[in-house]
Amino acid sequence: MQDSNNIIHVLQDSVANKIAAGEVVQRPASVVKELVENAIDAGADKIIIRLKDAGRTLIQVIDNGKGMSPTDAVTAFDRHATSKIQTAEDLFSLHTMGFRGEALSSIAAVSHIKMDTRRKEDDLGYRISFTGGTLYEQEFVNCSLGTNIMVRDLFFNIPARRKFLKSNETEFRNILNCFQQIALVYPNIAFELYNNDAIAFELPIENQHQRIVSLFGKRINQQLLRINVETLLVNISGFIGLPEFAQKRNANQYFFVNGRYIQHPYFNRAVSAAYEKIIPQDHRASYFIYFEVDPSKIDVNIHPTKTEVKFEDESSIFPIITAVIKEALGKANVTPSINFDQEDAPSIPILNGDIEYVAPPKVSYNPQYNPFAYTNSESSYSSKKSIDSWDKLYKNNSLDNNTETKIETSDDEDRQYNLDYKENENTKFCGFQLFGKFLVQADVNGIKITNHQRAHIRILYENFVSAMTKNHSASQKLLFPEILELSAIENSMFAEIREDLCSIGFMIEDFGKNAYQIIGIPAQMEDCNPVQLIHDTITAAQETPNALVEDLQETIALDMAKHISTRKGNTISTEDASYIMDSLKKCSDQIYTPDGKHISYVLTEQEINKHLQ
Repeated sequence: MQDSNNIIHVLQDSVANKIAAGEVVQRPASVVKELVENAIDAGADKIIIRLKDAGRTLIQVIDNGKGMSPTDAVTAFDRHATSKIQTAEDLFSLHTMGFRGEALSSIAAVSHIKMDTRRKEDDLGYRISFTGGTLYEQEFVNCSLGTNIMVRDLFFNIPARRKFLKSNETEFRNILNCFQQIALVYPNIAFELYNNDAIAFELPIENQHQRIVSLFGKRINQQLLRINVETLLVNISGFIGLPEFAQKRNANQYFFVNGRYIQHPYFNRAVSAAYEKIIPQDHRASYFIYFEVDPSKIDVNIHPTKTEVKFEDESSIFPIITAVIKEALGKANVTPSINFDQEDAPSIPILNGDIEYVAPPKVSYNPQYNPFAYTNSESSYSSKKSIDSWDKLYKNNSLDNNTETKIETSDDEDRQYNLDYKENENTKFCGFQLFGKFLVQADVNGIKITNHQRAHIRILYENFVSAMTKNHSASQKLLFPEILELSAIENSMFAEIREDLCSIGFMIEDFGKNAYQIIGIPAQMEDCNPVQLIHDTITAAQETPNALVEDLQETIALDMAKHISTRKGNTISTEDASYIMDSLKKCSDQIYTPDGKHISYVLTEQEINKHLQ
C-alpha cells in the first residue's frame, strides 16, 4: 500500500554499494590488502604491486596464480560472490584469506577498475572493466597466466572521502604497514613493491628469519631468539627479541594465526608476563609469533578488517605463550641465575686470625661549609658538559638575543655570553635543590618549585623549533661517521624529516639503499647516540596524528629535547640552575612542557598556613 507519508525506502544499488564500500575500502592500503590477499588465495608464488601517488592515482596488483574463467571473472564483481565458502558452517573451517566476497564489488563501486585474467588451460585471457560499479567493457585478450588488476582514481565519485585521504607519504606508510603484515607470514611468496616507479621492496622466496631481516633491516638479525612449541591446543613458532633490545617505542610486535595478521591485547599481556623483571616496565620487546590452530576453534568473522580473532580457549593459550618465551630466554642465559654446583667458585677473603684490631674509618668535615651558599665548584651532575654550552648552539636563534659572538672564547667569557651572567642584568640562582629533581626558591607569591628537567625540555624545544624555522644551526663533524640503517617504513618517514634534522645541525649523506652516513651532529651533542636518537625521532614522527610540516617539526623538537635534557635525580650546578631559570623566563610558555606537563608550582602562604595551623 502506497502512502505519501511513508519515509522509509530502499536505497538504490549504486548508493548501497558506496556505503558498503566504505566498510571495506577505507584508504589505498585497504585496496592493496584485499587484492594481495586474493592473489595469495589464487595460489600465486610471485606478486607485483605498482602504485602511483601512494595508490591515489593507481594501484596495480599482478600475480601468477591460477586465474579465472570469463564467467567467474564477471561473477567475482557481484556482491557476496566468493569461491571460499558455501554455507555458514564453512566460516569455521577457513583456510583462505578472504571469504566474504565483498572486496571486488566494493572497490569497483568507488574507482575505475580493469582486470585481465587467464587460466593455464585457456589460450586467451578475459578482460573486464568497471567504472563506479557499472560494467562497461568485457572482451577476450592476450595476457599472461594469472591476474592483473588495475584500480585507478580511487574515490573519484566520493569527493568527501577522497578529500580526507592523508598526504601521499602517510598513505604510502599505511600501505607499507599492510604489505609487511602480509609478507611476514608468506615468505614462500616473492613480492615486489613499487611506488612511482621506484622500488621499495624486492623480496625473493626465503625462510621466515630471512624475510624478517629483509623487511626490517640487517640490524635486527642479531636481536632475535627462535621459539617453537607444539601442543594439542595450539602450535606456536616464530621469534622474540632479546631483552637488551627492548625499547619504549618502536618495538616490532606481530601476531599471526593460520596465516593471518591479528591484534590481540590479551596475548600481548602473556608476552609481557614472560619479560617481567627482565626489561623495564615501560619498555616493550619485539616479537613475531605465529599460531597454528584448528580453524574450528577460532572466529575471524568479527571485524571488517579481520584483524580481530576470537579463540575458543584463550585462557589456556596464555600460559603456553609465556612458557615458550621464558624457555627461549632461559636457553639464551638471559635470566640471571646462580650455579650452586660450580666447584671453582671465587674465593671470598676473610679476616686473618693474626689481625687483632681493625681501625675504624675517620670522617672529616668542614664546619664552615654552607650548602646554600653560591659556589663556582663543580657539581655532581654527571654530564660532561654544562647546560650553558647549549646556548652556543643557537647563537643566531636565541628567543630575544640577536647579538653575534665568537664561538671560541675563554671559560669566563663563554659563561658570560651564553648565560648572560652580567652583574647588572641577571640574578644568580638563590635557592636549593631537592631530590635531585626540583629547584626551590622564594617567589613573590610564596615558594616556587621548578622541575629542572621539564624546564630544560621547554627551553631546548623552543630553541630547536627556532632553529628549524630559520634552517640554520651549528654542527660538529664526527671523527668516525655513524651508519644509520632503516627499514622501508622508517625510510619513508625519514625522507620527510631529514631536512628538519639537518636544520638543527645533523649532517647526513646517502650510503646505499635505506642506509645513511651521519658525518656531523648538532654542536655539543657528543654524549648522545646519534643513530638511536634518529631512530627514536623517526618513531615519534610516525606517531604524529597529522603529517603537516609544523606538526612534524614540533614532534622532532620535543623528542630531541627529551633525549638531551638534564635527567631527574641529577643535582645540577648553580650556574646551570641559573641558566635554566633565566632562559625559562624567555620562553613563550613557562607553565607547561610541550606535551602538557607542569613545569613549576608555587606553594602559597595560604597553603603553608593551612598545614601549619
